[in-house]
Amino acid sequence: MASTLRSHLQELASSFASSVLHAIRTASIEDLLSESGGGGVGRRPGRPPAARTARADAAAPAPAPAARAAGGRRKGGRLARRNAGDIAEVIDRIVGLLKTSPKGLRAEEIRSKLGLQSKELPRPLKEAVEGGRLSKSGQKRATTYFLKGAGGGAAPKKPAAKAARKK
Repeated sequence: MASTLRSHLQELASSFASSVLHAIRTASIEDLLSESGGGGVGRRPGRPPAARTARADAAAPAPAPAARAAGGRRKGGRLARRNAGDIAEVIDRIVGLLKTSPKGLRAEEIRSKLGLQSKELPRPLKEAVEGGRLSKSGQKRATTYFLKGAGGGAAPKKPAAKAARKK
């Protein structure tokens, strides 16, 4: 009796397996992907993709306009790589803003008025100062940026006054 039970169970299992294979072979790719969760190859079990992206979209702040123009932010909050044209565009925007502010502006003020992220500003400011378009005075957070020759910058040192004191 055990052998007939075993052979009957094997026959049922074989019939079931062949029916499952037939159903899979005749199904369309779309049906198969929808039944498997559509996660693709190598997806780990866990929260479904739609719920994960909805939560991430709700928590993520919208990127600044300049960040969107430069390709947006990459994963991990890093800025997208900017080319020389992108940086020159930001420098032009800074120069345009400083034309309206003869007393100069600090980096925080420039950032807020142009709608930039704090990470986006150091390189354009540095290149503008090195390129001679801007001048600066002060240190660290008290640094104020001016248009070159628009006054307010650091006064030139007078070597003659130094020599007069030494005599």
